[in-house]
Amino acid sequence: MKVTLKWVYTKSKLPNVAFTSEEMDGDSAIQIAGDLEKIGRAQEILFIDEIGQEWTKKQFLKLNEKIKEEPHEFVIYFDGSHVPGGTAAGAGVVIYFEQNGKAVRARYNERFELIEDNNEAEYCALYAACLRLEELGAKHQRIVIKGDSQVVLNQLSGEWPCFDEALNKWLDRIENKLKELGLEFEVHPVHRKANEEAHRLAQQALQGTMINSLMEMPAGG
Repeated sequence: MKVTLKWVYTKSKLPNVAFTSEEMDGDSAIQIAGDLEKIGRAQEILFIDEIGQEWTKKQFLKLNEKIKEEPHEFVIYFDGSHVPGGTAAGAGVVIYFEQNGKAVRARYNERFELIEDNNEAEYCALYAACLRLEELGAKHQRIVIKGDSQVVLNQLSGEWPCFDEALNKWLDRIENKLKELGLEFEVHPVHRKANEEAHRLAQQALQGTMINSLMEMPAGG
């Protein structure tokens, strides 16, 4: 979890001044808050999480330990593949996250039928990713969504309007699921090469090879 620190600098004969830090990881924030307390010039130190909730130091110490036991720091890659002239689509999903101090990778694919084009296939893939996030226990945090579909990412972020009825239905499903899980998100477009793993999973789904795996990543991997 990323947080910002907010505190009031106070000193005799000088006006109190409020400060807000840049975003940082929870452990660093705890250490900096401790240093601020040592100098005796900081009052009302608050920890503000990614969704804007405020915590005292005592509250955040407990929260930070709990968070380490739960899945967090989610980064999602998705890709959809559509059969030209057909109605089948493959969805590929790769999710990286941390839990209990370990890096984990989830790989998943799914085949969809009655899909009209590649844009709809991309939406299928992102919706499949949302369902996998729910299974993994992702709740009340910020996630990062990466893909090579400008249409999906720009419509999801609100940069582009979505007038297509079929795509709008998928967009509504995705937004509703993210809201239900309390997940805020940021989108990062990537080149197709950087999305190769998700693309390969989508292709495998079209070929009938289904994958649903979870593995711990090696240190530094």
